[in-house]
Amino acid sequence: MTITQLHYVLAVAQYKNFTKAAQFCNVTQPTLSMQVQKLEDAYDIQIFDRSKKPIELTAVGRKIVAQAKKIIAEADRINDIVDIEKGFIGGEFKLGMLPTIMPTLLPMFLKSFIRRYPKVKLKIEELNTNELTNRLKDGHLDAAIAATPLGIQHLKERVLFFEPFVGYITPNHRLNDKTAIEVSDLDINDILILEDGHCFREGVLNLCKTTKEQQKEAFQLESGSIEMLVKLANEGMGMTLLPYLNTLDLKLVEQKNLRFFKTPSPAREVSLIYSKTELKIHIIDAIHETISGIIRGAIKFQDVKIISPLPKQSL
Repeated sequence: MTITQLHYVLAVAQYKNFTKAAQFCNVTQPTLSMQVQKLEDAYDIQIFDRSKKPIELTAVGRKIVAQAKKIIAEADRINDIVDIEKGFIGGEFKLGMLPTIMPTLLPMFLKSFIRRYPKVKLKIEELNTNELTNRLKDGHLDAAIAATPLGIQHLKERVLFFEPFVGYITPNHRLNDKTAIEVSDLDINDILILEDGHCFREGVLNLCKTTKEQQKEAFQLESGSIEMLVKLANEGMGMTLLPYLNTLDLKLVEQKNLRFFKTPSPAREVSLIYSKTELKIHIIDAIHETISGIIRGAIKFQDVKIISPLPKQSL
């Protein structure tokens, strides 16, 4: 048994296809198939049921994959030990970010991070919360930036910042005359919200103490992007709530439509999440330090109330 063979097994388990697994591992399909077969022959077992389409793990195969993930993680830890001992911060690092966080946060810290740690090769993906946590569990991400708390047993959460919710209210809206808004002012039926799959949407629903069944059926408008919500609000389709960092990029005329909440301001907690195995912790520390240092000057709110990013039925 070799580490390479275990990598190949995990790739086939992920893609359920030998050709796609070989492409992922950057080897030929015959090479990958031969190595997996050698591992099966060495233990006289069958890891994959090749008669199924797509390929499926056998019962023993599922146990082997679970153990292979642990073995590879421990092997990677040796690299971490050596890098930390040498004071080296570099190598490939796979980072996931939420769609409602990435467009505003990434431009704020990426250039600074690259300048300070030029030997780190960041690979960044935009994914929703479920995709982030699943990829962290499977080892396909090293860390992620997401709204927390999530309370997932195998993950650690290190808070980066608290980002307040801000009302975006155009002149024709019923709340336009207010200089500051309260949670009790909100009506879910005239708030433009993100579509299903976004944790910021769940935060808005939780803030309004409502469920989908309480929304009016006559008018329901959801969008996949915060930028679109602003445009729809500008067209008089309702108000919306924005994460604070999104307000920094608004045009001057649009900033006049912002209404802040009376304290304590509802906010989302944004954290760096990663496996409790703490692989590549030296790079995780570097990312945390860089973002925390930059964001400290951008968000100066002190009195906030954290709104859960989880669906109401999960609370």
